[in-house]
Amino acid sequence: MEAPTAAMEAPTAATSGGALPDLGGKEVKIAVENAYPPFNYINPSNKQGEGWDYEAWTEICRLLNCKPAFQESSWEGMIQAVGNGQFDAAADGITITDERKQQVDFSDGYIKVDQRLLARVGETRFTDMKSFVADSALRMGTQTGTTNYETAKKQLPEARIQAFEQFPFAVAALINGDVDAVIMDETAGQGYVGTSGDKVQLVGDPISSDALGFIFPKGSALVQPVNAALTEMRTSGKLDELAKKYFSAEFKLPGS
Repeated sequence: MEAPTAAMEAPTAATSGGALPDLGGKEVKIAVENAYPPFNYINPSNKQGEGWDYEAWTEICRLLNCKPAFQESSWEGMIQAVGNGQFDAAADGITITDERKQQVDFSDGYIKVDQRLLARVGETRFTDMKSFVADSALRMGTQTGTTNYETAKKQLPEARIQAFEQFPFAVAALINGDVDAVIMDETAGQGYVGTSGDKVQLVGDPISSDALGFIFPKGSALVQPVNAALTEMRTSGKLDELAKKYFSAEFKLPGS
């Protein structure tokens, strides 16, 4: 990561939330998975990365005078890579946890999401996590290294959990009948419902509720400016605008 410059703390013109820091055109290297819709994904028509993370960071850098440089990285190892300084930040719908805070610094939470079960349309063997747990024949899919995986392990023996490298693989396994449900954040689940509503549905009450944030190397000088930008986006209504665009059943992946 580049050494912080004095320009990072210089104020810009006042906004509705007060003066914002000016990063002096600094390039910010941001890790994204490009496989976690609606946060980040590749548009098949133009092969470009898109999603909530792209729009949010574009707005953050507009407010702070920086240049977002998105770099694809697998989820497995992403947190460690940021902690080691390979990236300036990462955006991937990352749940804020005390364990992760030992490796990286977090921004303020930009959204609070529920963990839910994604099931096939027409599923009758279970209606929520309790009835899923009660049927020993059912298998749960999720993604490795996520808080969803940790939640699944608290509810089920590991023999009933199939972990995948990416959520799209888990959802494909669900649709194909290889697993019976997928535990994931509701925001991501709504994206899959919007894309494949004839095949999958969210069922049951929320299993847990978690705040999501961006991550940075420990001691990063970017945390405070990004928090200031998030506050401005919350005040201006930009975060609500992005939530309506991406975190609803109306969201559909390009080409779906």
